[in-house]
Amino acid sequence: MRTPTAIFGLIVIALGVVAFAALFTVDQREQVIVLQLGDPKRVIREPGLNVKIPFVQNVVSFDKRILDMDPPAEQVLLSDQKRINVDAFARYRIIDPLRFYQSANNETRLRDRLGATLNSSVRNVVGLHPLTDLLSPERDNIMRRIHVEVNTVAEDQFGIEIVDVRIGRTDLPEEIANNVFDRMRSEREREANLLRAEGDEIKQRITATADKKKTVILADANQKSEVLRGDGEAAQTRILGEAHNTGFEFYSFLRSLESYRKSMGPDDTTLVLSPDSDFFRFFGDIAGEQSTGQ
Repeated sequence: MRTPTAIFGLIVIALGVVAFAALFTVDQREQVIVLQLGDPKRVIREPGLNVKIPFVQNVVSFDKRILDMDPPAEQVLLSDQKRINVDAFARYRIIDPLRFYQSANNETRLRDRLGATLNSSVRNVVGLHPLTDLLSPERDNIMRRIHVEVNTVAEDQFGIEIVDVRIGRTDLPEEIANNVFDRMRSEREREANLLRAEGDEIKQRITATADKKKTVILADANQKSEVLRGDGEAAQTRILGEAHNTGFEFYSFLRSLESYRKSMGPDDTTLVLSPDSDFFRFFGDIAGEQSTGQ
């Protein structure tokens, strides 16, 4: 009884191994080629469970999604004889896995070959334009022409579709950039010195004009002040003369009061004078007459 059971167990194991080797699944993100001893037999693009001849056939899978390719930057000589470094990249999708397998076999080899094709197209198309076109709306037309040219080659030779081509960066080579920056710096310094000199000239002109106006204004002000001062002194003299002539006694009284106020301040001023001094004539008599009895 043990021998048939053991044989049955071996048969089940063998069938399991054969089934495991014969069945395979295709992911929805992949497409596969079934190879028989290295010879392509069929292409499977739909996801699901599939069968192959075990131990004779094998499968090679390729990504169905959009993939990126970014080759090294390429130095390009433009139509205006300027050299720039152009960094272009592309996005592609495998649409014919059989042709892709026969021409490139894998993505690493494709990147090398298609990268060379992309850089060659960039040199051919970008080299026909000056630098100003790459900094203007014409840049979109340049990328469109590169896209068409690369897609034609990629579809015919590799079975892939170029979804998009973009120029990421356009930089001047380091030695040229340094020369350009030095020239720009010198030009800006020259302009700055010129503007500074013009500013100094304008400053001196404004300062001279302001000093001249200041001198004229001060002279006019001094002249007017002297005239006004003379007029005031003349008016003062006239008023004093009129007051002296019309009210001599009252004028003398006011002048004496003013003298009293100035000489007898709040600081305990001491005066040593004769009682009959003319300075005190209004103390004894409001008319200012001196007493003769003393």
